[in-house]
Amino acid sequence: MTPEAWQAFLQARDGLPRQGPGAPEDVRWVVDHLGLSGAVDVFDAGCGPGDDTVALANALPQARIRAVDTAEPFVRQAQDRVAVYGDRVRVRVGSMAEPGGRYDLIWCAGALYFLGVTEGLTLWRDALTPGGHVAFSEPVALAPFSPAAAAFWEEYPGITDLAGIAARVTAAGYRVLGHRMLVGAPWEAYYAPMQVRNDHLSATATDPLLLAAVAENQTEIDRWRAARGEIAYALLIVAPA
Repeated sequence: MTPEAWQAFLQARDGLPRQGPGAPEDVRWVVDHLGLSGAVDVFDAGCGPGDDTVALANALPQARIRAVDTAEPFVRQAQDRVAVYGDRVRVRVGSMAEPGGRYDLIWCAGALYFLGVTEGLTLWRDALTPGGHVAFSEPVALAPFSPAAAAFWEEYPGITDLAGIAARVTAAGYRVLGHRMLVGAPWEAYYAPMQVRNDHLSATATDPLLLAAVAENQTEIDRWRAARGEIAYALLIVAPA
């Protein structure tokens, strides 16, 4: 992607609350499953505009949370959203491959595939405190694909079923402690605001690169709608074996 196309991509998604499927309930499920509380240290890897960072701060009111993303516009938006929490929640431009500390929980919503599940978990092992955990969501194949589902996932040929994800976890020397499927509503929370943004830009934008980015977003939305019951992420809680 050229720098100009990247800027158009960012502009097309400017102001969206999320950059991937999910909901605050997913964060709460992880926190409750692990029994986390108190002054724990949390790393939000690939935080985007900070929707899950806020959910983490609300679910863990005494936690110290550090969040990073490589996209500066998303970081600025996240910083604005977490300012109410003061110094205990900080967001910076950075790589999720470099956590810069040790954490009781590493949270990564829909971004670990940039590193690879096995590769990312391997990198993060030394960033976990004794007894620490990683929670991440990853594209998952629910069944043999229909043509509509295959069209949605055509740009992610490495997708596997849940057993395939678990195998990648095991290859990193971790074990799976629990999982939750994200289907339907968490995706609607992602695509509904994107559709509003698309409709606005389709009616007002003139820049060809921006309109191309809008068209790509619309294709993604339409493909999801055509197979929404088949499109899922798996949210997994894992720990070093």
